[in-house]
This record gives sequence, structure tokens and C-alpha cells, in this order.
Amino acid sequence: MTVNLTKGQQISLTKTGGGELTVVRMGLGWKSAPRRGFLARLAAREIDLDASAVLFTGTTPQDVVFFQHLTSDDGSVRHNGDNRVGGAGEGGDDESIIVDLQRVPAQVDQIVFTVNSFTGQTFEEVDNAFCRLVDETTGQELARYTLTGGGRHTAQIMAKVQRSGAGWQMTAIGTAAQGRTFQDLMPAVAAHL
Repeated sequence: MTVNLTKGQQISLTKTGGGELTVVRMGLGWKSAPRRGFLARLAAREIDLDASAVLFTGTTPQDVVFFQHLTSDDGSVRHNGDNRVGGAGEGGDDESIIVDLQRVPAQVDQIVFTVNSFTGQTFEEVDNAFCRLVDETTGQELARYTLTGGGRHTAQIMAKVQRSGAGWQMTAIGTAAQGRTFQDLMPAVAAHL
């Protein structure tokens, strides 16, 4: 059963019936919004959204996984590669980041997921954007956060997973930001640590 997250909502990453999740996938999907007015006859512009995961110890970044660094130094977090145009908006993942929660180093206590428009378009030009958390072992979608509302921002701090006792929990953040790369977003990310 999927939980449709709202901004700030938290969910535990404990399996129904007990036991901890071991591998999760944070998926990102989108499509270009159709043009309006005089430009409507032209094809939709390609929009290059990029998913990133920043690994933290407290408030100190330890590593980052994004389109130019596809695997964390310890191998626990992997990006599936850069999609520069999005999809058809049918709900599939256009980019994804897989996190092996059991292999994440003990000193890493949170992983923040961001999305940014590398080509600089705002979210007004994006349709059907979402992030979702999937149990990679079973393929079951656990949670979905819709990046709704459009807006003149070029990035969002999507969500984070953080250690909670012996397990992990996910928080949907959904905060608008400005930036073309994850580096541009670091001051906005700091507010959510």
C-alpha cells in the first residue's frame, strides 16, 4: 500500500509485519509541461531534471551521488544515470537512486534527496513530477510525494531518510529552492538537517 506523503510528513521504513527494509529506491519522474498560447504549436521543451543524494554526518556532508558521481565512495548509494529529457509522465522513474541501507556507513545519519533543473527551467514548465520510495527487494512502492504546485523555482529539496533508533525513517520535505546543481542547493538543504 502506497502512502501519499504531504510536505513534512514522516514514515518509518519498517516493513509491515516487522523487519527492516534493506534496499530502497528513490525514484524521480517528470515530463515537460505543454506550451501554452502562441508557442503551443511547438514541441514541448526538453527539461533536464537531476536527482541527487547527499550523505550527511550531522550537518557535515560526507559524500554525494549525482549524474557525475554515480556511486558513493563506500558503494552503498547508486544513481542509475542521467536522463536529460524526462518521460511521458506515465508514473515510471526517469532517474533513480538506490540506497542499500545496511551498507550505509554508521557515521552517516541522514541522506537528503534533491531535484534541480539543470537546464534552468522552472517547475511551471514541468508536469507530473514526483518522487517515490520503493522497497527494492519486493518492488512495492512505499511512499510517493508529488512535486505539485509548479512555481518559479528551479529546484526542490525532496525528502530525506534518517536513522531512527536501529532503523530508518523518511520525511517528505518538498521545499522549493533555486539552483541548477546540488551544490547550489546546499544552503537550503542545511535548514532541513
